[in-house]
Amino acid sequence: MAITVTDPRPIDRAEEILTPKALAFIEELHKRFAGTRNELLEARGVKRQKVADTSRLDFLPETQEIRDGDWKVAEAPAALQDRRVEMTGPATPAKMAINALNSGAKVWLADLEDASTPTWPNVIDAILNLRDAAQGTLSYTSPEGKEYRLRTDAPLAVVVARPRGWHMEERHLLIDGEPAVGALVDFGLHFFHIAKQLLLNGHGPYYYLPKMESHLEARLWNDVFVFAQDFLGIPQGSVRATVLIETIPAAFEMDEILYELRDHASGLNAGRWDYLFSIIKYFRDAGEEFVLPDRATVAMTAPFMRAYTELLVKTCHKRGAFAMGGMAAVIPNRKQPDVTAAAFDKVRADKTREANDGFDGSWVAHPDLVPTCREVFDAVLGDPANGGKKNQLDKQRPEVNVTAEQLIDVASAEGHVTEAGLRLNLYVAVAYTGVWISGSGAVAIHNLMEDAATAEISRSQVWQQIRNKSVLADTGNTVTRELVTRILGEETERLRIEFGDENFTKYYEPASKLIEDICLSDDYTDFLTTPAYELVG
Repeated sequence: MAITVTDPRPIDRAEEILTPKALAFIEELHKRFAGTRNELLEARGVKRQKVADTSRLDFLPETQEIRDGDWKVAEAPAALQDRRVEMTGPATPAKMAINALNSGAKVWLADLEDASTPTWPNVIDAILNLRDAAQGTLSYTSPEGKEYRLRTDAPLAVVVARPRGWHMEERHLLIDGEPAVGALVDFGLHFFHIAKQLLLNGHGPYYYLPKMESHLEARLWNDVFVFAQDFLGIPQGSVRATVLIETIPAAFEMDEILYELRDHASGLNAGRWDYLFSIIKYFRDAGEEFVLPDRATVAMTAPFMRAYTELLVKTCHKRGAFAMGGMAAVIPNRKQPDVTAAAFDKVRADKTREANDGFDGSWVAHPDLVPTCREVFDAVLGDPANGGKKNQLDKQRPEVNVTAEQLIDVASAEGHVTEAGLRLNLYVAVAYTGVWISGSGAVAIHNLMEDAATAEISRSQVWQQIRNKSVLADTGNTVTRELVTRILGEETERLRIEFGDENFTKYYEPASKLIEDICLSDDYTDFLTTPAYELVG
């Protein structure tokens, strides 16, 4: 096999990451695992077609023995026993990485996926920052002279890195002339350069695994972990992985996913936007019954979402794995303290529900939310230093009995499809995509820190509403291509006024064209980031 870097731009310190041995490791990963990855992506299409034909998903009869079996995942290492607050955010730039590590959260989800645009400089800089952080040398000085350093007065957050999903490619690295697998590039560079240092630090190479749709995809990750640990001479079981259950097929295979990763599994996470995005993707031809109301009205308390989260907690704790809650994306607005206070109250209520349901911790997107989330989970867990618990693994949920029908009972969600919701979806989809193609995957929109999942659900809802000729509750209009085109033009003009002609021409105008193309297309685009990647420099 031959490996080639296609980006000719000089990138500061890239030679420290793109070493011959590191690239040889990436080659070996692709030689062994890229073929299976390709087969599994094809299998997704087969499953989606089956759902299209039947409008149904179900638990797998062939894995009933695993669901009924008496087994547990490996015990969590000490560094991951307490995960009551997890900070999420990109690993680049260095300032954001330092703020996340210093945030007071127990864990930092260092995101190389949905909160990061995979420009080649971003990919390299993220690995450099994570390596420097592991070595204790990460620092940054702003142009104004403000210094950012890793704190020494309190523990830093434990790093759990999130590589890209199996579907994404890395076109800046070719292997035998074909784009590399983004997940293998992210994992390979991180593991090769940082795993041993993390073990010396008393932690380990810990990962969040996104976008999986089956236990066979989890098995592939497990095979990658086994090989990688042997390749570098690291003890088996050093890797720990938490899987995001953010696709509807994965919700039917939670036990099986944990089983495949059982020597390396740490837990499962319950997302929101990606999960709803996946429901639209799988049931896009199933009719009005599966049309979601405005996304802002689809609460985690909706019956089908409750079924999903309660099944996740029950499954995790039965298997000795951690159940991690969803994202609080609020960004404090210093100019509107009343708005911020109301938003924090909603966050507190949401985290309280999660803690009472048995979740072991939850996510926040801004350091100012760490105390709020910690306060809620402290109230349930107590302080371990004073006899409290580190987690809720002992909270079993034997009363929970979730059926396949409950998981796909989308019609149980209260709310309506409205023009206000349609406008918001189009605005957010273009606003996010514009910033994404400029090189930043974490975007502040309307006092919320958004990542690619928000844009995915937003544009998917628009496509679904056109497909089903949804009637808008607030205007009585039917959602048509013509209506979407008009409203998209109006919302795009708003962005031009807000951000100026130069940014509009470079980023928001091409973003609007992309959103128009995929929303109006007869064919559904599986991932927005795939065509958006072609617009990235």
